[in-house]
Amino acid sequence: MFREILIQSWIALKRNKLRSFLTMLGIVWGIAAVALLIAYGTSMRVVVMAAFDAFGKGAVICWPAQTSEQAGGQRAGKQVRFEKEDMELIEQEATLVKTVCMETVRWLPISYGNRMANTAIRGVCPEYGEMRNEVPSQGRWISPEDIVERRRVVFLGARLREKLFSGRQAVGETVRISGVRFTVVGTMDRKIQDSNYFTSDDESCWIPYSSAGDLWNTRYASVLVFEPIAPQFEKQSMQQVRTAVAKRQRFSPTDERAIMMFGREQFRPIVDGITIGFQALFTFIGALTLGIGGVGVMNIMLVSVDERIREIGLRRALGARRRHIQAQFLSEALALTLVGGILGMGLAYALSALIGTLPFYGPLYEDTSGKGDIHLAISTATILVSAVILIVVGLISGMVPALRASRLNPVEALR
Repeated sequence: MFREILIQSWIALKRNKLRSFLTMLGIVWGIAAVALLIAYGTSMRVVVMAAFDAFGKGAVICWPAQTSEQAGGQRAGKQVRFEKEDMELIEQEATLVKTVCMETVRWLPISYGNRMANTAIRGVCPEYGEMRNEVPSQGRWISPEDIVERRRVVFLGARLREKLFSGRQAVGETVRISGVRFTVVGTMDRKIQDSNYFTSDDESCWIPYSSAGDLWNTRYASVLVFEPIAPQFEKQSMQQVRTAVAKRQRFSPTDERAIMMFGREQFRPIVDGITIGFQALFTFIGALTLGIGGVGVMNIMLVSVDERIREIGLRRALGARRRHIQAQFLSEALALTLVGGILGMGLAYALSALIGTLPFYGPLYEDTSGKGDIHLAISTATILVSAVILIVVGLISGMVPALRASRLNPVEALR
């Protein structure tokens, strides 16, 4: 029975080939728009989240400030300063902290030959690289031996490397930082990130914290950087760090103004909400475009009902029931939408291959690798979502004409 209904639907559509083809064009473009917009929204979310995570998936930055509450005989307004003893106490007492590191920063000249730049020289520990996603593209990151032996080594950000070396090999070369010789042990590719502190990682260079003491006084750290044992413990780990420092420096552990903290997880829901919202918006626009094609199908099917009134009457007189008539016109509408959908997906694949990559973060960060741009890739998930939307549109488009055809009075239809 179902097979016969499909055969009859195909015969009915072939009677008006041009009309059926023109009707399908709306579906073709609609499903192509759905697939491409879903692919765009998905890729945009991936790129934005990657830029968000580039800062460090779990890194929390702590800035020393002033106390705002009186505690332990200390008046408000006391300056908080991070020292080595604070870091050691955090390691001992903050059970939810995985890694903690002191960071000291100064803006100093760095030169190679006759090329020079004035940028942030950042003294850090070896664990800092993993916390902040400082991944070497050439050479290596700062090692524990560099700290212990007070080696004068430096790791360069991408833009700083280009300023000093252009396209030349940097690893193994010697640069001068404030007149002191440092050996380049590693460099980094362009880092696409949507947030930073002090200055961009691309413009920075990193040296061992112990070696920074050869250039300036490192008793007091500029900031503390730590990572919780898991992202969901970020808030609790912040409190543990504040409590440990407050215990040693004698201020209230509830005084949030004494240490200003910036954690990624508190902003993740906002970024998630924005990117998911854009995905939903693109999907809705695509579905709306496909819906317009569905209206065209509905209109043509209503015209087809008017043209085939006598045929419907004859079928009813010969014993066809209402559900048979409904199935007939519904299957014709679905045939139009499904064939148009297949052609539309083919068009979407062709356009995605033709367009390839759309600029997003790339021009902003002067990156030509394409990792910061939007890639229009039609995934399996995109096909499934598009197919669901297509079937819904086909059912809605065919239901109204099918109901109208099934409700015709057989006697009136035969006249």
